[in-house]
Amino acid sequence: MSQSNQKKNWKNHLHEIIYEADTPAGKLFDLILLVIIIASIVLVMLESVKTIDAKYHDVLNTLEWGITIIFTIEYIARIITVKKPFKYIFSFYGIIDLLSTAPKYLSVIFAGTHALVALRALRLLRVFRILKLGRFLGASNNLVTALKASRAKISVFLFAVIILAVILGTIMYLVEGEENGFTNIPKSVYWCIVTLTTVGFGDIAPNTPLGQFIASLIMVLGYGIIAVPTGIVSAEYSNQTRNPIQPESIPTHTNNKKNINLNSQSCSNCLKSDHRDGAEYCYNCGEPLHNS
Repeated sequence: MSQSNQKKNWKNHLHEIIYEADTPAGKLFDLILLVIIIASIVLVMLESVKTIDAKYHDVLNTLEWGITIIFTIEYIARIITVKKPFKYIFSFYGIIDLLSTAPKYLSVIFAGTHALVALRALRLLRVFRILKLGRFLGASNNLVTALKASRAKISVFLFAVIILAVILGTIMYLVEGEENGFTNIPKSVYWCIVTLTTVGFGDIAPNTPLGQFIASLIMVLGYGIIAVPTGIVSAEYSNQTRNPIQPESIPTHTNNKKNINLNSQSCSNCLKSDHRDGAEYCYNCGEPLHNS
């Protein structure tokens, strides 16, 4: 019985570290994970540059395998610390974690798939939970001015654009190849940014039908991206005018949907998050949130 309780407490403690960002251990875990993700993306980009890869191929490959093993252990740990593993496996972050870990193993079997590990950029979305940017995006009572709110939203938007540019640049690198001027991933990402911003220097251009089709989609997408920051500022200014900041005397925990809670605790049973601050039970399934 004591061994069972000890195992349960061990799994609960590990779950708290991996899935939550409210504790010092959880924050440290997520920050280390983000650093490793960024390092992995940089390694993939460097490996696509021939001059660097020729000189440091073995070092880059060893580091990349080390990072892949770390991600594999983390993925397994996330599965064993929840009561319903398939909930995590088929969740948004579960699929991203799998897609960001598998390419390195697939590269052993299928040549040319190694560059897809750049999909790990999607895992950087976890930074929103650690930095708790939600309070800057949704709660007007936590914002001093409309300008501050706009700056936060635009920062998140630009971050998403960078992730999109990395992924699309990697895809163009795989589709077009060196023979069409896409000699490495950084250069392909540069082309993608130039195309998204509708600058179009013309120094690199896709030649294959598939590449030209993707480029056309990126160009159309670019027009929408340019309009977003203007819309954010305009909407926030209008919202600030209609809904001025409420006094601090108003209770924090109300049924107002605009209220944003800063609790990052995740339920080990159903994986639901966004619980109210100080909540002891999951709002979805009733499972205790503090099991240790």
